[in-house]
Amino acid sequence: MEEEEAAWRPPRPCDDYWNEWKHCKSIQNFFHNYYTYGKVPSCIQWKRDYKHCREWEKTKSSLAKDSLCKSERERVAEKQKHAPVWELRKRPPADWYLPLDEDKPK
Repeated sequence: MEEEEAAWRPPRPCDDYWNEWKHCKSIQNFFHNYYTYGKVPSCIQWKRDYKHCREWEKTKSSLAKDSLCKSERERVAEKQKHAPVWELRKRPPADWYLPLDEDKPK
């Protein structure tokens, strides 16, 4: 178990969490989120993740590890919650090799 703990690495480098937090707090991101979603972005989780990542690097705390894993799982689940805009193809269209009709007048 201890070897497994020692071999474990955070899902991202700690600097990535810090950079995400800085981006989240930027004025550009603030206005983008306010304009797009009508609310200010919450950046608390990025800072919390950074703190836990640094704590893991210093002390190998299992609490920090569990917190990072939980946070990343929630992030992935949030991304997968939304359906893609385009329906993905299983194979190309039957007439994919034919020339396009762009040159012909409408």
